[in-house]
Amino acid sequence: MTYEQAYKKLEQILDKLEEGTTTLDESLSLYEEGIKLYRYCNNLLDSAQMKITKIIQDGDEFKEVDFTFEEE
Repeated sequence: MTYEQAYKKLEQILDKLEEGTTTLDESLSLYEEGIKLYRYCNNLLDSAQMKITKIIQDGDEFKEVDFTFEEE
């Protein structure tokens, strides 16, 4: 499953839960599935972050630096 597919499914689950029309058992099942999808998406993002590098020009040299997301 791609990140986009998992994220879309997670959004659908959230929409269903927010509607409030599901039974308690259905809500618990959706919640569990949502948590699994959240963790899957988070793992994919962590993996992608480790693969991303940026090139910084330092004078006449280029060096490879690990890319990190900076929180605002």
